[in-house]
Amino acid sequence: MDISIGFWLLCLFMLMIALSIPIAIAIAMSSLVIMCTILPTNVAFMTAGQKIITGIDSFSLLAIPFFILAGNIMNRGGIATRLVDFAKLLVGSMPGSLSHVNVIANMLFGSVSGSAVAAAAAVGKTLEPELEKEGYDRSFSTAVNVASCPSGLLIPPSNSLIVFSVVSGGTSIAALFIAGYVPGILMGLSCMVVAYFIAKKRGYRAETRKISVKEALTTTWRAIPSLGLVIVVIGGIIGGVFTATEGACIAVLYAFFLALSYRNLNIPTLKTICVETAEITGIMLFLIGASTIMSWAMAFTGLPSMISEWMLSISDNPIIIFILMNVILLIVGMFMDLTPAVLIFTPIFMPIATQLGMHPIHFAMMIIFNLCIGIATPPVGTALFVGCSVSGAKIESVIKSILPFCAVLIVTLLAITFIPEISLALPRAFGLIN
Repeated sequence: MDISIGFWLLCLFMLMIALSIPIAIAIAMSSLVIMCTILPTNVAFMTAGQKIITGIDSFSLLAIPFFILAGNIMNRGGIATRLVDFAKLLVGSMPGSLSHVNVIANMLFGSVSGSAVAAAAAVGKTLEPELEKEGYDRSFSTAVNVASCPSGLLIPPSNSLIVFSVVSGGTSIAALFIAGYVPGILMGLSCMVVAYFIAKKRGYRAETRKISVKEALTTTWRAIPSLGLVIVVIGGIIGGVFTATEGACIAVLYAFFLALSYRNLNIPTLKTICVETAEITGIMLFLIGASTIMSWAMAFTGLPSMISEWMLSISDNPIIIFILMNVILLIVGMFMDLTPAVLIFTPIFMPIATQLGMHPIHFAMMIIFNLCIGIATPPVGTALFVGCSVSGAKIESVIKSILPFCAVLIVTLLAITFIPEISLALPRAFGLIN
């Protein structure tokens, strides 16, 4: 098959993105147009329909709507305030303590909600009045919030890791979940390092109020039920008590009863939660189905093989190839959201990475960490726009403030890329991989 058709597929897709056509439609339409040039029209449409159905016909994907539902319940269930108070207890004595609280709270809330945008909105709304009262520069505090909120996409439970599992051909979800802890925590710590030096330079003070033992115990006790979601769900999945899909259902029940106990759930709120969950699930499943069409079209035209040959013709040195992959993914992440990028580029880059000796779990951490940076960068960084809308800061000033965070995150990305044990040590320790 003429691989130039694959080249035109990418060109048509990028043209549609440039015309601001919704990404799922751009993926499906560009793939369908190319399929019609290489197959009879009726066969092309029939094949496209079959690929959409087979792409979403996966038991593992059932976990996504349930984790989304659990996250939405947690978002509206009074969880953020309890986690912010707990984060203050952990890092209140450090210079610029509120910025560190923001990072820790994003890590905790992102892990239980599974959404970077939800974390940026919930934690940002909770902390912004305090940050303003303490005299923090608004662009700096927004940059801290935006840069750290994607850490929850690596710390399980994570829908991004489930999507990777499906598109990569069934990589163990349990292994992916346990592998995500160290990279996710490193993302948060990287942001804290930058925040520490900037806070010290600008004189942002630590928490001066002394917390009593009784208050510390009360704060911890209030946060334990929220953190218990992660312990119950991830512990059950890793221990083999239930699958990721069953764990997602348990997460919904846990979040529902927890929100009821906090008395923050009523019929109108529950209706809103269900509608939001249905909308987000529909978008994600259509993305997955559409990306299945594109994956088939690319494979049929030989595009992945062409890209593999091109990259390996540049160098057979794994270091050069992995750096090249990261540069491409960093650029892609600036223009494309995480889920479609994982769906499109995993089938292209994963065979090359595994051919060069990279474990699929290691590759998953590299690609998702990389694309998490894109969520916080312009021009399409969803967390960037949400963070600015919550704080009221101008995007231009936040972009300037977020550059040091991005620089340190890229250094951390290189460490994850070239030190496999960062990603593989925990799965090996739990006997999930060899």
